[in-house]
Amino acid sequence: MTRTASELSRALRNTWSMSLGSGMESYTPTPSTVIDDGPHRTLRRFDRDTPSTGNPVLLVPPLAAPARCFDLRPGQSLAQFLLDTGRQPYLLDYGEITYADRDLGLDEWTEDILPTAISRIAAEHDRPVEIIGWSLGGVLALVSAANHADLPISSVIGLATPFDQSRTPALLPVRLAAQLTGGREVATAAKLMGGIPKEMVRIGFRVQGFQRELLKPYYVARNILDTEALAQIQAVDEFLATMPGYPGRSFWQIHRNLIVRNELAHGRFRLRSDLTAELAKVTCRVLLVGSRTDVVVPAAAVRTGTRVLTGASEVRFAEVTGGHLGMLAGSGAPDTTWRAIDEFLHA
Repeated sequence: MTRTASELSRALRNTWSMSLGSGMESYTPTPSTVIDDGPHRTLRRFDRDTPSTGNPVLLVPPLAAPARCFDLRPGQSLAQFLLDTGRQPYLLDYGEITYADRDLGLDEWTEDILPTAISRIAAEHDRPVEIIGWSLGGVLALVSAANHADLPISSVIGLATPFDQSRTPALLPVRLAAQLTGGREVATAAKLMGGIPKEMVRIGFRVQGFQRELLKPYYVARNILDTEALAQIQAVDEFLATMPGYPGRSFWQIHRNLIVRNELAHGRFRLRSDLTAELAKVTCRVLLVGSRTDVVVPAAAVRTGTRVLTGASEVRFAEVTGGHLGMLAGSGAPDTTWRAIDEFLHA
């Protein structure tokens, strides 16, 4: 009877916290220090009490995703894992994207923002940098490495990096529509709105994760006594609620060059009329990580990278489990994705 009353009390308390209350826990990021700042280029160094070992690590998020993806919550923080294993991690934070940023293209990141951050970190440690990019962040890192052979890059780890969009079933309607219209409707919309507003990005990500959204009430009810499981749900919801938008020019590049023309599958990416990245020019070590259960970028779409990165000193592919965010920061990530990263960095 006492146990039943205690469980009922906890269930009511958790229900209140998840609905009308302040949540299961407040977000407390891993302590860090800003070492460089500027529009869409805030560079943070995570604080550590002891000297680091090995090369420093730069965490590169995609556009339209909060940098918090690498530091979701306790137990789901790749940044904290790197600290715990002796590394010195850094994080690029792009901040908010507004209509004023409509003319920013991906070349802004690959020709300026990333190279500047990499050079700054390498100079601070007098060592080359290991780069971990999630989703489009992996593309930005590899394109930067391809176009700047002089950058002090030791390796690039691409998590769910979208090399081959023809292997992503969810994008088939988009690709078919573009064959009929030439993508003019997307170009016009992106120009009128100055990009893709954050509200539309958030809705789009939830639509892609429709199974999670559909089963969420059931999952919450089933785990109403499990405060850890509820905290994980809350962390993902908060992450989705803070996703920024896409700059207009960047989104058009992604749609035309990456999705419709599928250029990365052929080992190249056109950034401007006078600038095309050839992925065969990437010479550092590369680890690609993909998941079969990732509907946004399936493992097959990632694996194509092992075929086009012909100039890399080494290319590995690791298949893990979890959705697009789950493979990076889900409860199973420490035993799958993070383990693969750790083994690669220590090789």
